[in-house]
Amino acid sequence: MGMRAAALLVLPAAALLLLAAPERGAPLLLLLVLVAAAALGLRRCSGPLVLRRGAAVGCVPEPGPSPRPPARRGRSRGDLPPPYPNGWYRLLDSRDLPPGAARSLAVLGEQLAVFRALDGRAYVVDAYCPHLGANLAVGGHVVGNCIECPFHGWQFRGEDGKCITIPYAEKVPDFAKIKTWPSCEINGMLFVWYHCDGVDPMWDVPEQKEITSKEWVYHGQTEHFVNVHIQEIPENGADIAHLNAVHASAILNGSDLRYIHSKLWDFVKHTWKAEWQPEPEPNNHCAQMLVKHALTVFGKHFSLLDVNVTAKQVGPGLVFLIFEHEFLGRGIILHTVTPVEPLLQQVIHEIYYQKNMPAIIPKFILKAECIQFERDITIWNNKQYLAKPLLVKEDSAIQRYRRWYAQFYSEKSKRFTFQKDGLDW
Repeated sequence: MGMRAAALLVLPAAALLLLAAPERGAPLLLLLVLVAAAALGLRRCSGPLVLRRGAAVGCVPEPGPSPRPPARRGRSRGDLPPPYPNGWYRLLDSRDLPPGAARSLAVLGEQLAVFRALDGRAYVVDAYCPHLGANLAVGGHVVGNCIECPFHGWQFRGEDGKCITIPYAEKVPDFAKIKTWPSCEINGMLFVWYHCDGVDPMWDVPEQKEITSKEWVYHGQTEHFVNVHIQEIPENGADIAHLNAVHASAILNGSDLRYIHSKLWDFVKHTWKAEWQPEPEPNNHCAQMLVKHALTVFGKHFSLLDVNVTAKQVGPGLVFLIFEHEFLGRGIILHTVTPVEPLLQQVIHEIYYQKNMPAIIPKFILKAECIQFERDITIWNNKQYLAKPLLVKEDSAIQRYRRWYAQFYSEKSKRFTFQKDGLDW
């Protein structure tokens, strides 16, 4: 019997005791209610932490009869880079796509159909049937290694997109096919490869062996949608100066930048030291950031709370954040950024941690990461991209980061321009 079921059985039993013996039953009822509440609390602590936020996080509305978030009012965006860099992007968690399932996903300005064949292999194809435009993943069926259109029953093979069956036709035309997208499954996630020139994958998504071996176990995830160009999110890793400006105040002050300097928790401070460097060939698509975190209370350093983080960025939208602590063990946050539209990013943080550690530890780390990340979102949702920012010598890592990130753009990368009534891409 689970904790929740046991807790729910306690209450009727206590009520019967109260009716049978009111004088003795009242204290017992209170005790049993407390036991039930504790059981439910333990259950909540043991399960994964899942936090999903909408695109309104960090959007501070201006006063008026009908306030709207600044990110939706066509703020001046600046001279933006191409919206879709070349690389691997997370689509969904593997556990969310069981055999025989199909999902319709909007990413990279495209509508994709993702399905898992009965043999367990996942495929990514264009969502719309070339016959009359039905969405293959909305009502479509998985048949073997094919996806069947819900409109007229055309079946398309996941491996190469070729149509192999038209129920009412004598012959299937050779040109009847849909576009397939390179994909891979690793670290419990399904990724899709995007390249504006149609080039095959140029590197692999690295495996985190502790996840594969289940030495580290899943403890939850957060999801945010951010109104910004994709490059600005991982660029924070090279912006060393912002760490002590945005992330120094205690997480108990919350994520709203208007209140993070509250005097209530001013005696608690986070301090940060960081270094960003690109990796050499053959891993020039990777970069590393070393972060040392310390905590001071009333100006006194508590070394037991020091945490070292190694952040490895792989391509334009994937970061491995590995945590190491002397007593609290090791774990990882997988940070993924996937463009939905040119200026709308889906950001997922998933945490895996040593299975011999209490679940409350990784869940606290994930919650703290969420608070700090939402402080950055407030900046991103209200800022302008500057192609030629005014930098000082201490900002040199930002310029080096932009030169490194430029490798993910091509001459044919899709661009967009500003028009009077909005954006065009």
